[in-house]
Amino acid sequence: VQLQAYGGGLVQAGDSLRLTCAASGRTLSYYPMGWFRQAPGKEREFVAAISWSGSYDMYADSVKGRFTVSRDNAKNTGSLQMNSLKPEDTAVYYCTLRQATYTSATSREDDYAYWGQGTQVTVSS
Repeated sequence: VQLQAYGGGLVQAGDSLRLTCAASGRTLSYYPMGWFRQAPGKEREFVAAISWSGSYDMYADSVKGRFTVSRDNAKNTGSLQMNSLKPEDTAVYYCTLRQATYTSATSREDDYAYWGQGTQVTVSS
């Protein structure tokens, strides 16, 4: 499966962005999806994840209440709605899928097998 995240850009603090993850080569319907980000000079970190059915989601404390993860299995896409953006949200954002179907959404990077090319989000103060 190939994943491509898009929708990033340059915004001001307080603005919103919506990232989309498109899958090709395989349906993503049965796989938990995660979003991670990597800021310059830092390790990649967990942002949010959603179960394969969309019924359960989880967030890093730093984005809880501001970001919302969702998915549209019929369209083979996932999304990350980011509101009230802060300069510290600046990073390359990646979407990812777990390798096994019908497993749980997790925050562990090692649990995810399929990674797309990231999309840059830059938030100016």
